[in-house]
Amino acid sequence: MTRLIEVLTPCGPVADVKAAERFHTVVAAAAQEGGWSDLLSQAWPALAPVFGASPYLTSLARRDLPRLRALLEADPNPRFEGLLARTAALADVGYEAAKVGLRKLKAEAHLLIALADLGGVWDLDAVTGALTRFADAALTTALTVAARGEVEAGRQTAVGEGPAGPVPGYFCIAMGKQGAYELNYSSDIDISVFYEPEALPLAQGVESQGFAVRLTHRLTELMADKTGDGYVFRTDLRLRPDPSSTPLAVPVAAAMDYYESVGQNWERAAFIKARACAGDVPRGQAFLAELTPFIWRKNLDFAAIADIHSIKRQIHVHKVDDRLQAKGMDLKLGRGGIREIEFYVQTQQLILGGRHPDLRSPRTLDALAALHAAGHVAPKAAEEMTEGYGVLRSIEHRIQMLADEQTHKLPESDAERNRVAALAGYPRLKAFDTAIEKTLKTVNRRYGELFPDEEQLSSRFGSLIFTGVDDDPETLATLARMGFSQPAKVSQTIRGWHHGHISATRTERGRELFTRLAPRLLEAANATGAPDVAFHRFSDFFGKLSSGVQLQSLFLAQPQLFELIVQVMAYAPRLANTLARRPAALDAMLDGDFFSDIAIDEDRRVMAAAVARADGFEGAMDAVRRVHREQAFRIGVQVMSGSASAEIAGRAFADLADLCIDTLAPVSLTEAERLGGTFPGQVAVVALGKCGSREMSAGSDLDLMTVYRADEPAAASSVKAWSADVFYGRFTQRLIAALSTPTGEGELYEVDMQLRPSGTKGPVAVSFVAFQDYYDREAETWELLALTRARVVWASSPDFAQATGQAIDAALRRPREAAKTAADVREMRQLLERERPPKGDWDLKLSPGGLVDIEFAAQFLQLVHAPGGGPLAPNTAEALGAVLAAGLADKGPLADLQEAWRLQQNLTQLLKVALPDGEDPGEEPKAFKALLARAGGVKDFKALRAKLARARVAARRAYDIIVQT
Repeated sequence: MTRLIEVLTPCGPVADVKAAERFHTVVAAAAQEGGWSDLLSQAWPALAPVFGASPYLTSLARRDLPRLRALLEADPNPRFEGLLARTAALADVGYEAAKVGLRKLKAEAHLLIALADLGGVWDLDAVTGALTRFADAALTTALTVAARGEVEAGRQTAVGEGPAGPVPGYFCIAMGKQGAYELNYSSDIDISVFYEPEALPLAQGVESQGFAVRLTHRLTELMADKTGDGYVFRTDLRLRPDPSSTPLAVPVAAAMDYYESVGQNWERAAFIKARACAGDVPRGQAFLAELTPFIWRKNLDFAAIADIHSIKRQIHVHKVDDRLQAKGMDLKLGRGGIREIEFYVQTQQLILGGRHPDLRSPRTLDALAALHAAGHVAPKAAEEMTEGYGVLRSIEHRIQMLADEQTHKLPESDAERNRVAALAGYPRLKAFDTAIEKTLKTVNRRYGELFPDEEQLSSRFGSLIFTGVDDDPETLATLARMGFSQPAKVSQTIRGWHHGHISATRTERGRELFTRLAPRLLEAANATGAPDVAFHRFSDFFGKLSSGVQLQSLFLAQPQLFELIVQVMAYAPRLANTLARRPAALDAMLDGDFFSDIAIDEDRRVMAAAVARADGFEGAMDAVRRVHREQAFRIGVQVMSGSASAEIAGRAFADLADLCIDTLAPVSLTEAERLGGTFPGQVAVVALGKCGSREMSAGSDLDLMTVYRADEPAAASSVKAWSADVFYGRFTQRLIAALSTPTGEGELYEVDMQLRPSGTKGPVAVSFVAFQDYYDREAETWELLALTRARVVWASSPDFAQATGQAIDAALRRPREAAKTAADVREMRQLLERERPPKGDWDLKLSPGGLVDIEFAAQFLQLVHAPGGGPLAPNTAEALGAVLAAGLADKGPLADLQEAWRLQQNLTQLLKVALPDGEDPGEEPKAFKALLARAGGVKDFKALRAKLARARVAARRAYDIIVQT
């Protein structure tokens, strides 16, 4: 038998004087206790780094001197086997005694394994194997003790014996490093617990799930509770199926359903290392055997292979390696770290292992050797990755020996890192750092060679890894650099999508597509300058999709379109809310003509067909709202993209409003007739304001009036006879309701009828005679100005539409005094300035030189020149152009008005699509300011401010010149 003390070799230089002092206190205590101080003095060269570098190991050595002596005098291999036997024997003691005993044995195991490791007695395989075997033994004992407690509580009939374990039907699957016998020194253990409900030895009336969950709680308490004696193993149960929504112990049938329906490639990779380790091991082995088709697929299509590749490609591999340094490096998760070696191996295993069982080894180095033997990894690459794995795992152990913490990071400070170097046997810190950096660079270079031609799924900001159940630290750092204020929340949301928590990613194909889309989403959100808002609104929208395959495919095929949609999410709450409430609005984007000029004829056909299928008045309202929502969204996106100018957008929004009126007016007339009988006569709907001038923007309301002419003699065709004003008043009310009442399909327009003759004091519907008489004798100048934008949108007959249009024209062409009209216009503008001053610099309507000044000037010019045959045009830009062509005003002022009009209309269209009224675009992200600058035809936001200021000054001066006596 070979004593441990005889085979220990020094692992590094004597740390410091304090280490010697601590050691000599132990020597003195040993001399008093039993005269074995000579043994300790002999061990000094090997133990010096322990006492100098590791507070944890020092405490273990000093806490129990007889234990230290026994370890030093024993052969380490038989001693460890005896430790495992003592661990198993604890299954026969009570709960509290087992809890204490397991923790003391863990301390002994840790000290023995550390001494054998640091002293060069055991190699890496022996160290990780010993750690894993102790974890298995402790877990088996803890399960037996927990089962005995269930029997004593009357919930379990008896403690089982033999292969089925203490609880037949209940088993633990070791995942990750425990499953592969690769545990690190201070590792937690990842286990997944499953059970067969019908096989559990339950007492009468005990429910299986409650029993299994309670037993699992008891098991993890025995293993993980931290007491005065420490803990056994931190126990992580989160590798079970969908841990956010499943109990701690999962029925086998439910687990199989999960893996067959929404299991992911990273979970397949996790199961490469899976092993039944405790409980009903035969059932656990059968469970894993049944999962074989899920883990190892013989036939993989291109998309599946690409998704497997994604496990690797989410790590950001820098092309310049010299930034890799030992200081503060995470040897597990950082670039060139252990994870890169594991991913390098596992991704290739998943692709090739379905057809080649000899590649399925759960152990990283064994699998790497098999891949090399099969010709899939070059000899030099295999050699370097193998060497790198050994170095990094060994140093990882020494990091954890400092304080028994589950960390993989080398300390930032030189003094602390020197402790690790001493435990690793390096005489100088510089030599240690150089060796580590060389290893990291080599691993990172080899990792970057894997799947080199694939699109990157990382970001220029860093890695973007959303596999597993933990937030990846590098990914959280990347998200923070991208501007997200809550990186963990973003990471958890995306992991939930990967788990199939929403319809868009419930299918395997949907998840594969989203793997590629996720980094593009985050990059696009960052590019908006408002990543939190963009991601939150995209989340609202994405979560409500009924299916995501077609749309995600579109986004991937057209990245500029996807970036535009994310911009919409960031900048356009009106459009974003439309998408969040009605994701189907985006279906229009699947149409190849989405960005082509908007043709109202096709919309008319679609809307007419939808109304024809609708059930009654309310059904017609819903049908119109569905078509309107899709087309309004389309126009808004075209405005955001810059493909629709203000003129095009204004006409498109007005055409859409016309179509809604044109569709709902006859429906409203039919509804009025259903309620009160038919009425002999004719009616027209006249649009004023921005609808009349075809200058609408997102969210514009409708300024309307209805004009009717009753046939003579007026008589209804039903018993319920109404007068003309009552009947057409009811029609108007039905029309207002059809256009403005919210329904299950949302809202349409706000309707304003105040521009009708006599305003709110007059009847809601105006007779043709009263209309003519009012504008002939009573109308004030402001009402005539408003009438310049009047346009017949719909009429019950072409003849009446023509007559109404002629009446509007006649009213505008009546003779009037120019000086009086000019004075009235100036007075109205002054009153407006007093009662409704501009709300800020970006009040494009009411600011001096803004849209109101330009509109008043255009309307004034039409009003004073119409009696002499001057042009009339509801649209402001057309009116100014017509006046200019007719030579009715000076070119300079007219040109200034036209330029200011175009600029402010372009800005208005974008601002109305993007921001709530009154929001200051100066407070918006830089990227949105760039969109505004593009709409204004300048290079940046500063230039836009200057251009807008100049245009307003010129427009106000032009207004003053034109509106004068």
